[in-house]
Amino acid sequence: MSWGTDLWDQFENLDKHTQWGIDFLERYAKFVKERLEIEQTYAKQLRNLVKKYCPKRSKDDEPRFTSCLSFYAILNELNDYAGQREVVAEEMGHKVYGELMRYSQDLKAERKHHLQEGRKAQQYLDQCWKQMDNSKKKFERECREAEKSQIMFERLDNDINATKSEVEKAKSQLYLRTHMADESKNEYAAQLQTFNAEQWKHFNAAIPQIFKNLQDMDERRTVKLGETYRSFAEVERKVIPIISKCLEGMVTAAKNVDERKDSSIVVESFKSGFEPPGDFPFEDFSQNIQRTGSDGTIGTPKNDGSRPDPKHAIGKAKNKLWLFGKKPKAPNLEDLSHLPPEQRRKKLQQRIDELSRELQKEMDQRDALNKMKDVYEKNPQMGDPGSLQPKISETICNMEKLRSEIHKNETWLAEVEGGKQSTRSDRRSSTDVNHHAPHGRESPEGSYTDDHSQEHRSPPQPDPHEFDDEFDDDDPLPVIGHCKALYSFDGSNEGTLVMKEDEVLYVIEEDKGDGWTRVRKQSGEEGYVPTSYVEITMEKHSKGAVTYI
Repeated sequence: MSWGTDLWDQFENLDKHTQWGIDFLERYAKFVKERLEIEQTYAKQLRNLVKKYCPKRSKDDEPRFTSCLSFYAILNELNDYAGQREVVAEEMGHKVYGELMRYSQDLKAERKHHLQEGRKAQQYLDQCWKQMDNSKKKFERECREAEKSQIMFERLDNDINATKSEVEKAKSQLYLRTHMADESKNEYAAQLQTFNAEQWKHFNAAIPQIFKNLQDMDERRTVKLGETYRSFAEVERKVIPIISKCLEGMVTAAKNVDERKDSSIVVESFKSGFEPPGDFPFEDFSQNIQRTGSDGTIGTPKNDGSRPDPKHAIGKAKNKLWLFGKKPKAPNLEDLSHLPPEQRRKKLQQRIDELSRELQKEMDQRDALNKMKDVYEKNPQMGDPGSLQPKISETICNMEKLRSEIHKNETWLAEVEGGKQSTRSDRRSSTDVNHHAPHGRESPEGSYTDDHSQEHRSPPQPDPHEFDDEFDDDDPLPVIGHCKALYSFDGSNEGTLVMKEDEVLYVIEEDKGDGWTRVRKQSGEEGYVPTSYVEITMEKHSKGAVTYI
């Protein structure tokens, strides 16, 4: 079916239809734009979600549990999935939305051109019709005038009273009007013939061609919509294989969760290497009771030298009973002797591995420098061999330092691995002493004590015996920071320390919530001062008992 033949008289309706077609195309383009904006927002939100739950971590904080590793693998796959949503949005913007907007502009220009041609053709036909109509009206008017002239001539010709001149004048007027009517007739005939020819041409050639062009344009618009519909789906279909791989990766990560492996990691992380404590023997305090023969009981033989020393028992309890309670704070020593055997062994092995890798790097650098030095010696124009010697010497010095560190750590590791059996036997033999430890509260260092006066410690008036147990240890506590005295403090109570305003002290124990901080003077004197009286600066890394200002 053709618009040019079937819709020859529907110019206005075709004008409206083609405008509707362009509006519909632009509406679909707006739909695609909103869809790709949704994809962009979705991808952005997914990436923010991944970033939120996958924060930056240091090397020591890297997860080892399979459940954590699987979760981070899922986050990585989700991040890739978000990337595919961005690809969908980009492809939709380029292949669908952008293409539709460019095509819409072309359609508007083409439609405007065809409608202008149609209006021009219609205007030309209207002009021809006006010319023909004017000639027709002129012919009609001249014929009426000729008829009037003929009636006048006939009336005068039949009138006996009319003069000859009047009759001649009427006759000439009749002749003039008849001649003019004939000319108008010929002009009207010519204009009518011209109009009919133009009208045939208009409705059989010009308008059909214009309408055919509009029809072709509208059909191309329809085809273009179909192509963009297909492109809209193809963009989504292209990313489906990659999205499927992302989902498969998530499923694989879920399958990699191993509860037994996670449990073994917990054991490796927290295993101390100590043996469980042995049984506590019975303590018979009735040895000094005098029994008579009439009691019918067998007295326990006296053993004056076998009574345990309570102080000795308490001292042992301080070193052993933390296994049952709070583990005491220990200084961060270089040889890691403050750690349990198993944890110390693992940390030492990790340190040896890191030092070995650094040593290998230094060795590779030394070999490279030596090769470069040989090249310079053979080809002096390339460089001075002597300029490399300081760097080579520095590298060799670093290697020696690293070897020394490795040897030192290997010695500590050998001590740990060789001392496991002796540690176990010592642990078993210690049970004959630990049973003398009384049941009391934990001291600030984590050991037990029977001094009930230490159960409550609150400022501003400390108990006279409050800090006695804190200074029983032979090894000094490590420095963990320093402080500056904001006010003077007289230190009149036992266990406290005198300080002057602006005096700088070493912090060896933080405030445990009771308002007191344990400090040490440069002279070595230790004690507690009010936390509110000092300005404290904590060190991020402190080794052993190294002091500083």
